[in-house]
Amino acid sequence: MNSRNIIGSILRHFLLLLYLLFLAFPLFWMFSISLKPISEIRSLVPTMFPKKIVFQHYINAFQEQQIFESVLNSTKVGLIAAVGVIVIAVPAAYALGRYRTKLNKGVIGWVLVSQLFPAILIIIPLFLILKSLGMIDSHLGLSLLYIVWTLPFVLMMLQGYVQGIPIELEEAAAVDGASRFQIIWRIVLPLLLPGISATALFAFISAWNEFFFALVLIKSPELLTLPVKLARFTGMEGVVRLGPLAAASFIATIPALILFGFLQKWLVSGLTKGAVKY
Repeated sequence: MNSRNIIGSILRHFLLLLYLLFLAFPLFWMFSISLKPISEIRSLVPTMFPKKIVFQHYINAFQEQQIFESVLNSTKVGLIAAVGVIVIAVPAAYALGRYRTKLNKGVIGWVLVSQLFPAILIIIPLFLILKSLGMIDSHLGLSLLYIVWTLPFVLMMLQGYVQGIPIELEEAAAVDGASRFQIIWRIVLPLLLPGISATALFAFISAWNEFFFALVLIKSPELLTLPVKLARFTGMEGVVRLGPLAAASFIATIPALILFGFLQKWLVSGLTKGAVKY
């Protein structure tokens, strides 16, 4: 390796490091605020690191605001939404990716058009539908709404993964006597694991972070999801309780980071590697 390549490699790694620090700084700053006493938070000269570490903000978030209950609610809703959207999207994406018909083209067009409607435009019809079904102020109704809301994007993502699987693998299995169900279960699904994990992660994070639908549909305090509970860290005078809010917000980021770390091997694995393995 000549000197020019070495310098180029060092420069690329340095730029990547700067970009990583840029992305991680808001999380670090939020964590720093969550450990500072109120006097430091209100100081006119903010410091990067807390001079005195306190955990009172975390205690307040768990005891006074009952943030753990909201964490469980968001986890429940996110898991139901992720599993539900995958169960619906996998067979639909396979049909769209493998069968070229006029009906499929119409479905794809409808999926793309559905992404143009903002949430504020459809919230009233959705509210009336869920009310008629008796699903207002329930996690099941909110989860169904998240499934419908994320399904078009997940469907388009999985369709691309299905089209990336060589059709010759399915044809070879069919020649060997495998049924359509066996082909999908033993060949297609293992190769779709990267796409399934990526889309499930997207559906879970979307439900975990969503605020508007949860604010409109959930009224009972014990059923509030985490984003709605975070919005209530404002006092009666409109003053934000910055310390407990930073602590609760940092807690809210942990499940998403853990889930991404657990699924990252599926996110970076390629379909070609899977085809050779299976």
